[in-house]
Amino acid sequence: MNSNINMSNEEYSTYVESKAKKSPIFKNIVWAFLVGGLICTIGQLITNLFLSWGFSKDDATMVCTISLIFLGAFLTAINVYSKIGQHAGAGSIIPITGFSNSVVAPAIEFKTEGYVLGLGANMFKIAGPVLVYGITSSVFVGLIYWIIKLFM
Repeated sequence: MNSNINMSNEEYSTYVESKAKKSPIFKNIVWAFLVGGLICTIGQLITNLFLSWGFSKDDATMVCTISLIFLGAFLTAINVYSKIGQHAGAGSIIPITGFSNSVVAPAIEFKTEGYVLGLGANMFKIAGPVLVYGITSSVFVGLIYWIIKLFM
């Protein structure tokens, strides 16, 4: 390392870039696509299974959603989902199983601190902002849609 403590921003950026490990972007994209696609395929298989058992389309998709949330929580609890996420990245985060993981992982981590201050206070630590901003933005989009419909 350059022993000169008074490096310019440009020199420091060059130094950091020379030491940083390059991310295999193409490999990461392929893994995310394959794992995300596999999760979606499993969801479609679950939906088709319930449709073949005589469920209505709405009921089959609801049971599929519940099943995927359960699978995500279960795989998180047995420490498998984090291993999948290490390789799949966004492919494991974006489907509903990733939401399940983001709720269950902090709950498991903080359960030793008690049900109220540990589990309850930390369960939505990761998922909370997603819920808050998702719900808030959907309200704003709904209001904009409503206002536009008033004048059309």
